Amino acid sequence: YNNSENGGHAILDDGEVQSYSNIAVTKTGDSDGDDADFYGENAAILAENGAALTLNEITVSTDGKHANAVFSYGEGTTVNISNAIIKTTGSCSGGLMTTGGGTMNAEKLTINTTGNSSAAIRSDRGGGTVTVKDGSYTTSGTGSPVIYSTADITVSDAEMTSTASQGVVVEGKNSVTLNNVTLSADNTQKNSSNSDWYQAVMIYQSMSGDAAQGASSFTMSGGSLTNENGDIFFVNNTETAITLSGATITNKDADGVFLRAAAAGWGNEGSNGGHVTLTASAQQIDGNMLVDDISTLNLYLADASTFSGAINPDKAQGDVYVELSGGAKWTLSGDSYITSLTCDTDSIDLNGHTLYVNGTAYTQGTAASGQTVS
Repeated sequence: YNNSENGGHAILDDGEVQSYSNIAVTKTGDSDGDDADFYGENAAILAENGAALTLNEITVSTDGKHANAVFSYGEGTTVNISNAIIKTTGSCSGGLMTTGGGTMNAEKLTINTTGNSSAAIRSDRGGGTVTVKDGSYTTSGTGSPVIYSTADITVSDAEMTSTASQGVVVEGKNSVTLNNVTLSADNTQKNSSNSDWYQAVMIYQSMSGDAAQGASSFTMSGGSLTNENGDIFFVNNTETAITLSGATITNKDADGVFLRAAAAGWGNEGSNGGHVTLTASAQQIDGNMLVDDISTLNLYLADASTFSGAINPDKAQGDVYVELSGGAKWTLSGDSYITSLTCDTDSIDLNGHTLYVNGTAYTQGTAASGQTVS
């Protein structure tokens, strides 16, 4: 199945029940703008208008601008794809693309994208629901994280690698859940001048209109996250809940931090900080957390979680609440400044440093009861 027309498709499912297996799909030709990014123009395979499309044992290759490989558009549309090999080389050409409330179910795929703004698992305006199991997902272009979410995206038991961009980006009122996923991110190229920092996971609101405003979420259970450059998490111009449980998280950049909640170039100056609720269960956290003066952090460490690091070591900035329970322990790596604290007598090891709680030095071995910050 081949198509070389600008804006055309190799396979189009317009509201029907269709199934393809053991086929090769090739797409060349270009498109540009909203019709391609939002509605699927120029996609190699497009399902729309309530279609039910099943794809198995296929290969898809695209070489063109805005040439997404497999596109699910619109509420009621479902694409089920399995045992597929997908490769895209042009800019704005994702592997899996879901918009307008569509559904995408994928299993045992190998996806490789090399163009700019070409996430392997991609969504755009209107989002939808994306479920991915098993497989390998790799990106190497600028602005091409493995996952770009303006949808609800769940990935399980997969290997994900980005060699130029973030591993995961969540925009607006949307979510990413990783279950037993191996994620490696090496963010070395910037897609925007709005931020000075590199990171493995970016959670933000661009204000472009592509993602509804509201609280987002990032959940990681088991698996591993390895960051080669910059910070682990960066939150800007939005509110988010980060939930971590039993994941192995490693930052190979000694100058990077675990969490940075701070203003950048998105949103309105003075009100575009990051507002984070970070909940850790049976989780090891290594690295500092920085919260600027218009951002907030509520940090809950439970179920024997450990945190080795400092919070705002350069003196108090944004409001921060820390709660340790269930045998969780915080070992300071530098002086830290927080707003409020709840802990047991053996929860905190000052390790030769000073913890300031609302301006008062905490005495090791004492219990505390505080309140969340808003």
